[in-house]
Amino acid sequence: MSQPLRPIALSCGEPAGIGPEIAAKAWQLLKDSCPFLWIGDPRHLPAQTPIALIKEPGAALASCATALPVLPLSFAGNTAKGTADPANAPGVVQAIERGVELVQSGEAAAICTAPIHKKALIDGAQFAFPGHTEFLAHLAGRSQVVMMLASPALRVVPATIHIALAEVPRALTPALLRKVIAITARGLQQQFGIAHPRIAVAGLNPHAGEGGAMGTEELGWINDLLAEMQSTSYSLTGPHPADTLFHAAARARYDAAICMYHDQALIPIKTLDFDRGVNVTLGLPFIRTSPDHGTAFDIAGTDQANPSSLIEALKLAQDMARRSARAS
Repeated sequence: MSQPLRPIALSCGEPAGIGPEIAAKAWQLLKDSCPFLWIGDPRHLPAQTPIALIKEPGAALASCATALPVLPLSFAGNTAKGTADPANAPGVVQAIERGVELVQSGEAAAICTAPIHKKALIDGAQFAFPGHTEFLAHLAGRSQVVMMLASPALRVVPATIHIALAEVPRALTPALLRKVIAITARGLQQQFGIAHPRIAVAGLNPHAGEGGAMGTEELGWINDLLAEMQSTSYSLTGPHPADTLFHAAARARYDAAICMYHDQALIPIKTLDFDRGVNVTLGLPFIRTSPDHGTAFDIAGTDQANPSSLIEALKLAQDMARRSARAS
């Protein structure tokens, strides 16, 4: 049975950044082809943006063809662009929480989150999380989730995320990598519609350790873990040298690449497809996407912001919601 159409909930993100501008531009280009509602203070949207103030998500469907549906919140801070006001931080957090409530209740099909500014959240709301991903896991009551960066050119998953490079070898354990692989495979099946996902795993060390000459983690446990998981139901290859994993011929051989740390994953996707990269959180009990860029304070308020990544994030959320509904 098909699910009734539901809008995507878009949290406002940092209001002094480009989030409000790209939300308005995304609506202008998508309108009712990809219905979404914006959660935030309407004062932060660009002037002359047609808006429809709504009280519940269902009302967005009737208005999105002619105006940006806005579920309004009142923020305490100013509306200046380019410099974050910590007084707005509680409202930013509330917008994320409200979006999660809507998707958990079934009133929204997914949540899409605009970029936040973590220092402003710490200063103004005592934000205790490294980023969106960890906060959403906390709200969902999940001990571990996976961050995927997805674009038409590449899907990558960093096994460790927002930690110092020196901490990666200690944080990267067999239990962690096993869980990341399992969550990634399940997400590719359920939310991307790939029945038998092919996953390539990068090595931790240069040249995947080169037989122990450049590091021993591959020989010590990564090879054995991948062989064990290959013998069950997982289609895995690796560990691969990361420097040969992202050229066109290599990318054709897998559906997602699991990398060992943040920059190993994010540098290739941002190099290949910066404007269309989407941040996806796998392992949540709901669908979450986000544009793969920051607040861009340097161009906020200048009408120069490119909405492509947000548009891709909204469209991907819609596609994932449809696939999940068919799979349930």
